[in-house]
Amino acid sequence: MKFIQKWQSTLLLLLGLTVAFTACKNDTEPEAVLSITSVNPTTAPIGSTITITGTQFNSTPASNTVTFGGNAIANVVTASPTQLVVTVPSNAQNGPITVMTGAGRSAISTQTFTLGARPVVQVQGEITTNTTWTRNNVYLLRGFVYVTNGAVLTIESGTLIKGGEPSTDPAGQQRGGTLIIEKGGRIEARGTAAQPIVFTSNRPAGQRGYGDWGGVVLVGRAPHNRPAATTLEGGIRGTMGTDAIANDNSGTLQYVRIEFAGIALTNANNSEINGLTLYAVGSGTTIDHVQVSYSGDDAYEWFGGTVNAKYLVAHRTFDDDWDTDWGYTGRVQFAVSLRDPAIADQSFSNGFESDNFNPGEPATAANAGLPLTAPIFANVSNFAFSGAPSTAFAAPASGAYQSAMHLRRNTAISIYNSVFVGYPEGLRLDGTATLANATAGTLDLRGITLANVGIANSTTSIPVRGAGGITDAQAQEFFNATARNNQVIPSASLATLLLNANNFSLTNPNFLPQTGSPLLQGAVTGGKLADSFFTATTYRGAFGTENWTQGWTNWDPQNTNYN
Repeated sequence: MKFIQKWQSTLLLLLGLTVAFTACKNDTEPEAVLSITSVNPTTAPIGSTITITGTQFNSTPASNTVTFGGNAIANVVTASPTQLVVTVPSNAQNGPITVMTGAGRSAISTQTFTLGARPVVQVQGEITTNTTWTRNNVYLLRGFVYVTNGAVLTIESGTLIKGGEPSTDPAGQQRGGTLIIEKGGRIEARGTAAQPIVFTSNRPAGQRGYGDWGGVVLVGRAPHNRPAATTLEGGIRGTMGTDAIANDNSGTLQYVRIEFAGIALTNANNSEINGLTLYAVGSGTTIDHVQVSYSGDDAYEWFGGTVNAKYLVAHRTFDDDWDTDWGYTGRVQFAVSLRDPAIADQSFSNGFESDNFNPGEPATAANAGLPLTAPIFANVSNFAFSGAPSTAFAAPASGAYQSAMHLRRNTAISIYNSVFVGYPEGLRLDGTATLANATAGTLDLRGITLANVGIANSTTSIPVRGAGGITDAQAQEFFNATARNNQVIPSASLATLLLNANNFSLTNPNFLPQTGSPLLQGAVTGGKLADSFFTATTYRGAFGTENWTQGWTNWDPQNTNYN
């Protein structure tokens, strides 16, 4: 009994102490503090957007008041509890940034904001007279901007052009900023290696993404194979027409970067705009040293036309890199694509996708008198997976990789001295009319190296296959013919190519093969390559011993402050 009484006494004592400690405890947690932890960038011109990171912001944009160095109130574009994206106001001053919320609380940045030297010039509607854009300004495209017949848009080297997101469309049609050179109009964008011309997203560093804006579109008067009334994709005004001026001149693109373009305007088919879209552009146009990065659709797409190009870069494309349609017959040499293995499109992403037109089968007599899609590409390098290629995907991808080359719908493309590494399939030869072109020699593949193609441990994955009435054996017989000098390098032997150690680096690549690489020799010559447009080479792929991407490309535009 004494033990029980003692135990009860001890329990009461413990309960008393618990109550006492509980009474002493402060039940109210400290209220979260409104704060600004960073401003990015800290220097920007009027009209550009910056990101303010912190805590306890109001999720309703209008409930946050942001001032720049005094009483200059900014427009808040988007808001979350930890991040505000705001537009630098016209009367902004140098100094700290202040955020006030609807709760009456305020915070001041420890970083000093400095107003950029270049003002933002907003561009919308039509450019109908000769106009020059200078490097002293930043230009913001709002909605569809058309350079009309007879007008010339000249862009100085080093000029920065930003594409506005759909919400900036002054017509209220939610069209991302897009520069469209119409028939008879011209663009003269002549950058230099030291001062390239940059088209990029209007979002701040770290906030950019695929398809932030539309892209650059050239519409010419060269031959194509579609009816005159065929409309342009993506809601762009105008039709293909019947001008058929082979040497038509849409201007010049030299040392130009196009970043975060390629927007899907609706969920309907053919409603996209590519990074660089070329409709019936003629051979009088000059295109060289162009980089398209983070395109939300294809990097480059040629719809008919005769335009030639050299030194092209496709970086981290969402869909296809090189897409040819509607009777394109130009020539392209020296082109490189570096893919992000985690990003592919629901339509299945390819290196090359080449069509005559859809359906494009069966072949008609002389293509009904219109040009057959028959471009000539030489010295192309496409790099996807450094490890085992895969057809699996997860967000942010919307689909899987398919082929290094998907040639279909009666195309007669020719590809020479090119290298494709890391695709689930090397070549998909698709359609009986396409096979007829291959048999006739109008479609030609020679000096091709396929490496690390196929899916590991798959019984159905093969490097070269047929589709659309072509058997695998027929496709392989064509590709593997001795006279073509093509080769397939198994995944286990990829190291024998002696690729550069940084070949697959997404932010700092180097594509120059190592000394002794078999890619530095074995190029085919003659035939269609005898055309004076082509530079004679001894190597396969886009690179021998010269790195022509050096100085003017940007492999990490996501983290570049453009102001």
